[in-house]
Amino acid sequence: MSERRIAVEPLTQAAFAPFGTVIDKAAVAPRPMNAGKARRFHDLARVAVAGADGQVVIGFVEAEPYTLPLRLSLVERHPLGAQAFIPVNAAPFLVVVCPDEGGKPGRPRAFLTAPGQGVCYALGTWHGVLTPLDRPQDFWVIDRGGPGVNLEEHPFDEPWIIAHA
Repeated sequence: MSERRIAVEPLTQAAFAPFGTVIDKAAVAPRPMNAGKARRFHDLARVAVAGADGQVVIGFVEAEPYTLPLRLSLVERHPLGAQAFIPVNAAPFLVVVCPDEGGKPGRPRAFLTAPGQGVCYALGTWHGVLTPLDRPQDFWVIDRGGPGVNLEEHPFDEPWIIAHA
């Protein structure tokens, strides 16, 4: 059986658009605030939630690192809420997403963020786990809280291998 390989791509707004939004302050012009002592980069992503009594919540994640090549054997999605990951520092991290093909994940795509970029997975988007590379990394997480089942996992019959191009 041949190895199923995925090359890592740079993360861009256009390439990631089918899966959600790239959170990048370089994408908008800042607004002055606080008498000119601060700049606000407004409306970088929207976190959609669905289901009765769902609300947007903010959390914090301390993530252990992975190394490439990476064996991708599982992806997940959240049918009731979008999910945003914003790194605390400027270190890049790996973002893995899959198109939905009839309720199952299609061929994965892997992106490497630029320093300071985050992502907001659209509601119901298949994605890999949070994947910092080479060293631990902390993230702010904005997603859905509330009742209802908001996690669906899909194990692959055989893993995909993700590596630098």
